[in-house]
Amino acid sequence: MSLIWLGEQSDLDRTLVGGKARSINRMLNLGLPVPPAFVLSTEFCADVVANDGQLTEAAESALREGLTRLEKETGRSLGGRTARPLLVSVRSGGALSMPGMMDTVLNLGINDEIEGKLANRTGDAAFAADTHRRYREQFTKVVGSEPTGEPWEDLKSAAAAVFRSWCSPRAVSYRRHHGIGEDGGTAVTVQAMVFGNLDDDSGTGVLFSRNPMTGEAAPYGEWLPRGQGEDVVSGRHDALPLDSLARRMPEVHAELLEAARTLELLGKDAQDIEFTVQSGKLWLLQTRAAKRSPQASVRIALGLQQDGIISRQEAVGLVTPAQLEAVLRPHIDSAARAEATVLASGVPACPGVAFGRVVGSCEEAESLADQDIAVVLARPTTDPDDVSGMVVSDAIITEIGGSTSHAAVVSRELGTPCVVGCGQGALVGLVGRDVTVDGTSGEIFDGILPVVSGESEEGAAAKTLAEWSTELTTKVPS
Repeated sequence: MSLIWLGEQSDLDRTLVGGKARSINRMLNLGLPVPPAFVLSTEFCADVVANDGQLTEAAESALREGLTRLEKETGRSLGGRTARPLLVSVRSGGALSMPGMMDTVLNLGINDEIEGKLANRTGDAAFAADTHRRYREQFTKVVGSEPTGEPWEDLKSAAAAVFRSWCSPRAVSYRRHHGIGEDGGTAVTVQAMVFGNLDDDSGTGVLFSRNPMTGEAAPYGEWLPRGQGEDVVSGRHDALPLDSLARRMPEVHAELLEAARTLELLGKDAQDIEFTVQSGKLWLLQTRAAKRSPQASVRIALGLQQDGIISRQEAVGLVTPAQLEAVLRPHIDSAARAEATVLASGVPACPGVAFGRVVGSCEEAESLADQDIAVVLARPTTDPDDVSGMVVSDAIITEIGGSTSHAAVVSRELGTPCVVGCGQGALVGLVGRDVTVDGTSGEIFDGILPVVSGESEEGAAAKTLAEWSTELTTKVPS
């Protein structure tokens, strides 16, 4: 079993450290701005679960060793032994990406005493109080009890809870749907905090190196001034387009785009990058292959090959048969669309057309799906606990949230048409109605509209990839 300090080895085994820690290690080796971190390997996970969900002696010893070095590297201390307090994030990470399905605790290390020190050090009591509030709420939700006020004890509890989250119902449901094995486990990454909620020159966001909805070869994303990562992905706050970051902090924006190009070239795939800006300085927290719609998948694969980043064979490998099939599905008849009643509209989050009966809960979605009734899941916003209802739904619509929210990311991975941000209260009256959801235009229509076949740019890209696949399969080596 391993404690691994990130940034010291050229590459790491994803099955041992998880995708998140492996990406942090890669970014550190590239010299990109990443807060220092260490990881407890996936090998600890099964033992913690078997130990009634509590850290084993070996896991606790490794955690202590990693923390001691993190304190030395940062010149800060967990628990307020010096005037420079250390706050950390405790994050999950399996070998395969499972966005939002396991748990994270941010701002760990703050208590009443540290809040005072943080206020004195930053000169901002409101920031310190906001950070403490966020921590109490998230720790209580993840761990199941309130913080003790003793940071070391709380760190042990948070690490154990993150290991346990591998077995949470939502994680199990997600793995079952995607055919992921149950024996891999999660790693736990402990990383020094950077604060997007610190001041007016701080914020948090998500950048995709290519558009995850359309596949356009242009950076796409959102950011939220004075926020932390959970604020963006939860969909509970209205994030701003990255253009606003470019206007507000052009140097930070340019540095972010350069990092995205570097990581896409290294990863040979479109990247989903989580970042924080603290007082005008950019920090990268994670990168991974972007979850994308089927339409985007074919355009991204073709675009990466045309840009000389990957080969034809690699391009074919980036697209699944199910994605090719989804791209070639029909779209709404234009004459019927012109006469149809638009019940609600929002931000397109995953292209495609789907029909079904609107339900307001995951339980209803699962019940109707069991009866082979098409379902449209309508929620104020979605969180990871909704995954069991999302995987059985034909479309997903939400009242709040943007194109990088949890609902948007998961729907694109599922290839399920999705519209987010329709407005608070906009979907309540739709429950029980049959509707047509157009995830490309962001519109929700009354009734079941007819669809027709037709060529599209994505369809042409899909056919090209299919032809390459056939050529590669039938080619006889010389």
